[in-house]
Formats: sequence, C-alpha cells, structure tokens
Amino acid sequence: MSDALDATPYDALLLLSFGGPEGPDDVVPFLENVTRGRGIPKERLKEVGQHYFLFGGVSPINDQNRALLDALRKDFAEHGLDLPVYWGNRNWAPYLTDTLREMVADGRRRILVLATSAYASYSGCRQYRENLADSLAALEAEGLELPKIDKLRHYFNHPGFVEPMIDGVLASLADLPESVRAGAHIAFTTHSIPIASADASGPAETHGEGGAYVEEHLDVAELIAAAVRERTGVDHPWRLVYQSRSGAPHIPWLEPDICDHLEELHGAGVPAVVMAPIGFVSDHMEVLYDLDTEARAKAEELGLPVRRSATVGDDPRFAAAIRDLVLERAAVENGRQVTPCALGTLGASHNLCPVGCCPARAPRPAAAGADSPYA
Repeated sequence: MSDALDATPYDALLLLSFGGPEGPDDVVPFLENVTRGRGIPKERLKEVGQHYFLFGGVSPINDQNRALLDALRKDFAEHGLDLPVYWGNRNWAPYLTDTLREMVADGRRRILVLATSAYASYSGCRQYRENLADSLAALEAEGLELPKIDKLRHYFNHPGFVEPMIDGVLASLADLPESVRAGAHIAFTTHSIPIASADASGPAETHGEGGAYVEEHLDVAELIAAAVRERTGVDHPWRLVYQSRSGAPHIPWLEPDICDHLEELHGAGVPAVVMAPIGFVSDHMEVLYDLDTEARAKAEELGLPVRRSATVGDDPRFAAAIRDLVLERAAVENGRQVTPCALGTLGASHNLCPVGCCPARAPRPAAAGADSPYA
C-alpha cells in the first residue's frame, strides 16, 4: 500500500491489558479491583489469591507486557513507523485512566488500542471497551479534551499470531520421548467462560452455540493442527478444551476442563499430550498456574507425559503483525483499499464492533464501537 509506514490519522498506540500484582501486598487489592461490585469478602479473596502467593505474589503479566512494549517499539523503529506506544491496565498500575490522562497531556488525539486478547467475547473485548468508556468519562469530568479512540480488530487468525504457536507445538512434540511422540494428542486450551457468554459472543449473526468465541478458537486449532500435520507427516488428534474456570458452580461454563481431559485421554490409552494455550497472548498466571502447576500435577499423577507449548509473547512476528494491523487500520481510515491479512476460514474480523456484539451483562457504555457515546 502507498504510504505504508504512515499511521496517520493515528498519533499513538495504547497497549491495553488486564494487569496483575507485583508483590504479596498487591494481591488482595488487585483481586478487589478485579471483583469490584460482586460483594466477595476479603477472606475469600485471600483464598483465591493463593496461586499468586505460590509465585511470591507476583503475576508475570506486567513483565511480559513490558517485553511486548519493547518488541513493538523496536519493530516500529526498525521499519520507520513513527508511532509512540503507551501501556495501561484495567486492574493494576499503570492504570488505564492514568495512561489516557498522560496521552492527552502529550497531545495525543487519535489513539489505536491493542488489547491483549485475540478473540471475541464479552471479557475479551467489550469489557475492555467499557473500561475505555469509563476512563473517557473520568477525563471528561476533569474537563480534559477527549481523544478519539479506535480498537484494532481481533487478530486470532493473523499469521503473526498463529505461526509462533505452530512452532511452539512443533517444539513441544519434538521434546517428547520418541517412543510416545507419534501417538501424542494436542489439547488446545483457552479460558473457559460461561456458556451464555460464549453463545452471545461476536456480532449478532454469529450468536448461537459457542458463538464467535468457540468458532474462532476452533479455526485457529485447525490451522495449527493442519500445519503440524504438513510439517511432520503425522496427523495428531486434537481437541479444544478449557481452563481457569471461576464463578458460581451452578452457572454452566465451557467444558471439558483440561484436567478432566487429561484423565479421559489417559483412560483411553493415549501415550502423551501437548497442551497448547492458544487462547492466551503470554505466559501469565492462568498459564503458569492452571497448566504448568495444576494440569502438570494431574499428568504426573496419571503417569502421562505432557509438554506445554509456548504462547506468542514478544515474538518478533507478533510485533510485526501489530504493525501490519496498525497500518491496515490507518489505510482504512484514510479511505484506501487494503486486503486484510488473515488465515483460516473466517476471514478478517470487523474493524468496528457492531451494535449487539458481545452484549454486556448489564447495559453499560462502551467506547470504540458502533454504539460508542464517544464517536
């Protein structure tokens, strides 16, 4: 495309993430932020926080975001893309509102947002948009000039996201003992969410059993499995499974859970499993605890050889994918024709979340969508 390294009209990129505690004293306040409005007692939060305390009260997500920031800035500089990159979190410092205030003070008026969630869902997309609306409302109350904010499209099927995960699965298979490698199954994992939320994920036309959330994960799993088959000559059986379930036990969530799946595979005589966390951008707490700790302990109990493949993290191909998405969106905003880069059967996701996309649990304003009060 012409002016390929021109991000106009955008003058900044905001990395928007979940946030996490960076010390033992942070754990309960962080969980209070995450669960605000749900009335969960502090004693219960201390129980929930035990998996953080196992790691010294530190979530790896903030350091992983710092590494991604460095990768993005390095990639942009090397390719002549003059676009500053900021970072804000939903639930811990640096807080989103503080970062947006800083951006406004720096004169940023057209901001693109990269959320560290690749797929469509309420918690993975609209909730971030609600947080953006909350922060804009706070800045508006302070009398600040509000920037116009857009969000990058879902990148679950961009080659720069998929290809590092393919390499991760191949490396994990190669690390298994040769005697069990050919018979290994692949368990593609993602965060479980309530079935009702999954069914309502994505634009209204995708609502139904599993919605866009399940459909998108299945498409990525098939892409990875096909690439592994092509490169190894072995057709490894696979299944999409879930992890990190939380919430009231009477509410149905997506299943099967990874630990239950490992038991099922072991009972069926499967000799080994590769756990591939395709639903996560980096090796944060849900990966380190739910897979590397709980699921691995289950596998050891069963005597089942397992390997866990790497997430994308700060892979240079992912940083390059973000650059591509920035330039793609800038071109669209300037009225230029572009061919979005996407693998699989679903095509490129929408640039603007339509009305009814991943509906809220209760009506709340959300920025960077067709229903945004901050157009």
